[in-house]
Amino acid sequence: MRHTISVLVENKFGVLTRIAGMFSGRGFNIDTLNVGPTLDPSTSRMTIVVQGDDTVLEQVTKQLNKLVDVIHIDDFHDDEVVERELLLMRVTVTPGNRTEVMQLCDIFRAKIVDVQHEVLGIEVTGNESKIQKFLMLMGKFGISELSRTGRVALARKPN
Repeated sequence: MRHTISVLVENKFGVLTRIAGMFSGRGFNIDTLNVGPTLDPSTSRMTIVVQGDDTVLEQVTKQLNKLVDVIHIDDFHDDEVVERELLLMRVTVTPGNRTEVMQLCDIFRAKIVDVQHEVLGIEVTGNESKIQKFLMLMGKFGISELSRTGRVALARKPN
């Protein structure tokens, strides 16, 4: 089972290292990790996706709460969260398939952000399922490079 954990931390040097060290030291694997600033410049929000049952989640939460720089932790359930991922990719195109690639971009509301003679740069946002489907369909054209953000999440309603 995958769990999305939102961790509000102090925006200080070394916080990411301590949190990543806690995960590796306890043998927990991080599926995705995002860190970014919040409205308050003294804090950052980490969105961490981990695999495991409820026992693993409980252990991760307990260990995170022991870290001095951790301010608050939320465990998001799918119905309580709005989540998105960003994908940037380069797809190889030919005069024969360029139109089909552009039509797929329209269907998925993807943006073409760079146009070269034989390559299109594409940006798409959405949930993990949408991103996976888009990647599967674009794979037949030849993906030359990609970069994904991993999940970012926000509670549907304030605490």
